[in-house]
Amino acid sequence: MALHVWLTFFLACWAISISPGPGAIAAMSSGLNLGFRRGYFTVFGLILGIWTQILFVVVGLGAVIAASATAFTALKFAGAAYLVWLGIAQWRAAEKPLVAEAGTVSRRRRDLVLRGWAINAVNPKGTVFLLAVVPQFLDLGQPLLAQYLVIAASLSFTDLVVMAGYTALAAKVLSTLNEAHHIRWMNRIFGGLFVAAGTLLATYKRAA
Repeated sequence: MALHVWLTFFLACWAISISPGPGAIAAMSSGLNLGFRRGYFTVFGLILGIWTQILFVVVGLGAVIAASATAFTALKFAGAAYLVWLGIAQWRAAEKPLVAEAGTVSRRRRDLVLRGWAINAVNPKGTVFLLAVVPQFLDLGQPLLAQYLVIAASLSFTDLVVMAGYTALAAKVLSTLNEAHHIRWMNRIFGGLFVAAGTLLATYKRAA
């Protein structure tokens, strides 16, 4: 993967990781209930879930690539359109506070890891999202395995950092996201990021 391609993907990874979702809620829940040192084991499970999702995506993309180059190109543009749709949906989302999950969180490290893995590994939205992003950065003329490993490592790194922040600052984050106008602006910021990412990714390869 060329350096400029990786830098573009690395920036996208930060936007993806920062955007609130089930993983962020799980990290904050563990941080609030168990503290950072114990709660961070949930994040390790989330990363394992990401690798599981990437494995599914790799198998799916392999089938598409083998079937037709045209189908692969169509998937790329469909993925970009999906990002734009996510952005519009996020922009128009209800002003609902981001709260921790209810219930008791197990203190056992194994349970925390398994819980994090289950949240990311079996979430179909994660698979669809990766299918929308990964094809934009693949060079079919180069070995694909190395590119997949770079993609997985980059996304894992940003998620480790971002989820550490969500876990450590859970109480503060939750307290600042209870006002309606805070939620409104958060939705618009993340929605705008998704729309911009989808637009840029749709034209990226053609401009390269």
